[in-house]
Amino acid sequence: MNKKYKVLETYGLWLIDIVSIVISFIIATYMRFGNFRDMGDKRAHFMVCVIFVLFATMYHFFIPWNHDFMKRRYYSELWAITKYTLIVMMISLVAVYYMRWVDTFARFVWTVFPVINIGLTFIFHMVAKNALKSYYRREGSKVKLLVITQKNLRESVEKKLKQNLELNYEILDILLTEEIPNDFFETARQMALDEVFIYAPDWSQRAMNEVVSFFFDMGVTCHYCVELSFLDSKRSTVGDFADFSVMSYNHFQSSYKRLLIKRVMDIFGGLIGCIVTLILTIFVAPAIKLDSKGPVFFSQTRIGRNGRRFRIYKFRSMYTDAEERKAELTKENEMTGPMFKIKDDPRITKVGRFIRKTSIDEFPQFFNVLKGDMSLVGTRPPTEDEFEKYNQVYRRRLSMTPGLTGLWQVSGRSHIDDFDEVVKYDLEYIDNWSLGLDMKILLKTVWVVFTGKGSE
Repeated sequence: MNKKYKVLETYGLWLIDIVSIVISFIIATYMRFGNFRDMGDKRAHFMVCVIFVLFATMYHFFIPWNHDFMKRRYYSELWAITKYTLIVMMISLVAVYYMRWVDTFARFVWTVFPVINIGLTFIFHMVAKNALKSYYRREGSKVKLLVITQKNLRESVEKKLKQNLELNYEILDILLTEEIPNDFFETARQMALDEVFIYAPDWSQRAMNEVVSFFFDMGVTCHYCVELSFLDSKRSTVGDFADFSVMSYNHFQSSYKRLLIKRVMDIFGGLIGCIVTLILTIFVAPAIKLDSKGPVFFSQTRIGRNGRRFRIYKFRSMYTDAEERKAELTKENEMTGPMFKIKDDPRITKVGRFIRKTSIDEFPQFFNVLKGDMSLVGTRPPTEDEFEKYNQVYRRRLSMTPGLTGLWQVSGRSHIDDFDEVVKYDLEYIDNWSLGLDMKILLKTVWVVFTGKGSE
């Protein structure tokens, strides 16, 4: 989309959402008290409104939920608004509880406000959407586009452009490189033209340079597509590298803002987990020492993001000679592939079976999460000997920071006996990663731990 219109949508919708919150809060408050004099602690009530506005603004810009605003249909729009409102409410509730305003704030307002806000925001969004559609369809608002492509690509390029171009774009003509007329430059100079899109991978660099330079001199925006036709374009980003303009390909696509939020969640969760680990150590350490000789904690070199080595920490659940005995048990491995697993592993101690069944042995990994070696949610970090057997597909499991839990762990991990199945779940997680998916996996993990399912 043209940057001018993108700014209009982004900040316009943000303003609409903030106005909706303020109006909804005023209506809910008036419904509860009948006036604004008998509100009790007025400062607390209006500070809660400020908190709503603050977190709504953060949600709007850190999680750009309105990026597909013009393409969302009625039900999709209502669901997006409902999800946004409920998330903002839950985060605000934590802040209100921390500020100790939860007892002075009217519960009726807390209950009614989200309902009003969902309805009001939906109405405002529909009005804004119709207004923008009318504005984009005006002749003066249209972005006139000339398309230049190859004969063998015309059909696919035209179809993709019509499916994905914003409403304010109008395709003037599709010109084929094999049929460019001699008077092309003169004709183009006389056209009412805003932008040009070129996708001609077989065109010579000299011919391409001549055309792009011509439109550059005219002051017309020229989009030169440098995609590789055999790779997924959704996995590419355009930017600069050492002052070169480049197109970068990567399976993992996400904004730094979302990754920053993920890291903040890791730090917060890591701190809580470390405190719980210290408390558990008081009870677990004596049991481990009484059960078998050796240290309380077990550490091992694991492979982290993109092949980085780090030391992972656990409560020791095996005898101290477990690594030496592993070679003897290789033939009994129940896992197909480089991963090692035995159902009744003789190297596990009595206490070790209990702390593994309850996942207590994993708690020291919260220190790894706090350090940044691991994340709360990710893929399982392999051992060095496993890593040596990886092919390029397996290696992609390490393109994200490994996690304390992950998609395959909450999908019946004890019943998976093929490493390719583990890889499938991990790659599914990487390719579809979102903050919402992380939250879903964390909640499922809590359920798995408490029920003891899948942790043999």
